[in-house]
Amino acid sequence: MTDWVSKNRNYLLRLIGTALAAVLIFLLVQREWVDIKDSIRKISLPVFSMALASLLLSRIFVVLRWHVLLRSAGVQIAFSRTAELTLTGLFASNYLPTTIGGDVIRLAGAMRLGYDRAVCLASIAADRVIGMAGMACAVPFGLIPAWNVLGVYMGAQSSVLPPFYQNVLGFIRRSVQSFSIWFRQPGALLFSLLSTWGNMIFIFGSLYILIIGLGENISYGLVAGIWSLAYFVTIIPVSINGYGVQELSLTFLLSRVAGMAPATSLTAAVLIRVLFLLASLPGAVFLPTVLAAMSGSNEDLPALPDLHE
Repeated sequence: MTDWVSKNRNYLLRLIGTALAAVLIFLLVQREWVDIKDSIRKISLPVFSMALASLLLSRIFVVLRWHVLLRSAGVQIAFSRTAELTLTGLFASNYLPTTIGGDVIRLAGAMRLGYDRAVCLASIAADRVIGMAGMACAVPFGLIPAWNVLGVYMGAQSSVLPPFYQNVLGFIRRSVQSFSIWFRQPGALLFSLLSTWGNMIFIFGSLYILIIGLGENISYGLVAGIWSLAYFVTIIPVSINGYGVQELSLTFLLSRVAGMAPATSLTAAVLIRVLFLLASLPGAVFLPTVLAAMSGSNEDLPALPDLHE
């Protein structure tokens, strides 16, 4: 029993973190239930559909980002195959425990198709770094208006942030070698970054549509900044797939920074999670085939922070 706990310590800690976050969300819902019901009624089917369509469009850019990296590294893969593997990975990241990560699914699928393992592995690491770099570009839009609010909490989080930053920096250091293939192809890196920005535009747009539909009036730029801040909070490895942490961080930032009502903020945070789950469902079609081809474990992959996009 002790050995099992030791081997699964990180997963158990994330499970506890997810449970605590779920309890906090339950208490918030219980306290704000009347206002939450009123907020949900404001979201019409056309508004919800528009937000979902925006998020589905963002998936195209996620596929395109990895596809460009693969092709520029000499992997002769069709766009449809890249889409299949990417969507399957996104489904795994949203629905399966982090012990079976989306990156493991992508790598296993690429190897099943006969593509070079080392190049595919490097492209996945590069894909992650470019995704983080793109999201970091939007941080100032949220950090500047949130500075006074966040400053109050920085002291309380000082014991948590250094290990988190070490985790991310360690991942980046390990991934630098992966970029050796693309340093000679700056055009491919630039196109991948542009694809990341395309992905971000539609993700921010999806949340913005929901917020407008809820009757709030905040700028698109502030929505972008708040999402990017919540993104970097969510990748702190304290919950499974970021469940609970994303909703709580978005609720906090939308209410304290954007000035939205707590009930409306929580409604928006939960609805955007629902949209992500719906948008990742197409990957379920290809998951059985990829899982059947998997042999080995996530030891085939470098240690990655829990990045969801």
